Amino acid sequence: MPTPPAPSTLPDTLGALRASGWSSRDVRAELRDNLLRLMRAGTPRFEGVVGFDDTVLPEVERALLAGHDMVLLGERGQGKTRLLRSLVGLLDEWSPHVAGSELFEDPLAPVLPVTRARAETEGDDLPVAWRHRSERYNEKLATPDTSIGDLIGDVDPVRVAEGRSLGDPETIHFGLLPRTNRGIFAVNELPDLAERIQVGLLNVLEERDLQVRGYALRLPLDVLLVASANPEDYTNRGRIITPLKDRFGAEVRTHYPVDLQAEVELVTQEAVVGRDGVARVPSHLVEVLARWTRAVRESPSVDARSGVSARFAVAATETVAAGADRRAALLGEDGPAVARVTDLEPAVGTLRGKVEFESGEEGREIEVLSHLLRVATAETWRDRLGGADLSGFLDRVAEGGHVDVGDDVPVADLLSSVGTVAGLGAVCTRLGLEDAPLPAEVAAVVEFVLEGLHLTRRLSKDPVEHGRSRFSARTRPRAVGEDR
Repeated sequence: MPTPPAPSTLPDTLGALRASGWSSRDVRAELRDNLLRLMRAGTPRFEGVVGFDDTVLPEVERALLAGHDMVLLGERGQGKTRLLRSLVGLLDEWSPHVAGSELFEDPLAPVLPVTRARAETEGDDLPVAWRHRSERYNEKLATPDTSIGDLIGDVDPVRVAEGRSLGDPETIHFGLLPRTNRGIFAVNELPDLAERIQVGLLNVLEERDLQVRGYALRLPLDVLLVASANPEDYTNRGRIITPLKDRFGAEVRTHYPVDLQAEVELVTQEAVVGRDGVARVPSHLVEVLARWTRAVRESPSVDARSGVSARFAVAATETVAAGADRRAALLGEDGPAVARVTDLEPAVGTLRGKVEFESGEEGREIEVLSHLLRVATAETWRDRLGGADLSGFLDRVAEGGHVDVGDDVPVADLLSSVGTVAGLGAVCTRLGLEDAPLPAEVAAVVEFVLEGLHLTRRLSKDPVEHGRSRFSARTRPRAVGEDR
């Protein structure tokens, strides 16, 4: 999102800034004041963060109120980066700084010698510029080749060649961290930083000064330092050195969504479906994919140390939507496409690379994921349609002989093969469809009902030619929930 232009009514000189009554606050006080204000107003504080309300967010709020630098510790795909980026919303919308300052210095308290000299010379005419809150957050993905120059800074040989001495602060090209002065600096995957680079952060966290090429710059940096790390990184790829861990005021553990509803909410928020021409994924299929993700995460066949990212469910939902778009395009169907159960199974092969399996499961990845997907489908069916009168569907299949489904089955053909079914309206209502649903939505409901009846052994489902599957009556119906 582009940064909005600063309002023209904001003061543009030091004298006008003083006259406006603006007063300096360090970034910790700013975050604390704004957080308390939002809490008193009952306003959401962390936009886009789902599933942490009663666990992680209270700990983050305590850390911010205490003015602590913090590290978020958790498995991949738990929303650590999203949470760090949401801290931007706790900053003032606009913040003044000395125009042209490399470190965005406070106009009332400049820190660089050259800026202090400008302030003395220009007085109240010193130009003031404004930064939007989004410009006061910087982020660095830690990699083993990250250098001190990237984070802190280094001597600029061009400036030395211009005649400045090595002891002159003007010879330094500042890195990302000092350029985030009066803002929030985030380091993602902190243990991936080489230990000698982590040492360079010690003074920043404790004394708030910079050390470059053997001499110290006593610059009172005003930065909140936050970081993320995966637990296994302490032993596998790297570690956070003990002195650096000690300097973080707070270590907050994150987690995957605790309950199914949070998982569904997360997928609904993040998946790009149902808009801009992308097929819609019905809520019952989103729930299937959320249950599937949780089942994969808890499966003994999956390496629990690596975790199963929330991005798994998001990618699955988008893949299912893409399958519906593909089918509608190939069949020449007009109108918005809607995903059906048919679109679930093809996603398995696409997503297996996002899961780390235990060594003993080699060669069984597709089998394991497909089984868990069927289990998730059956559980969702029981939860959504358990106790519903589905005799009309059973009767129609028995009368008609069979119903074919698959990528080459148009919506019209699927609905005509089923015909008028007693109780279909009630089922649509239970699955969240409003009055006058689209034919594609009704087809998605019909196929879900038939799939559930098959998974609970009340209908047969067999493969036929051209990749189709055929639902037909069983010779001996069994009760819902009967063991397979």
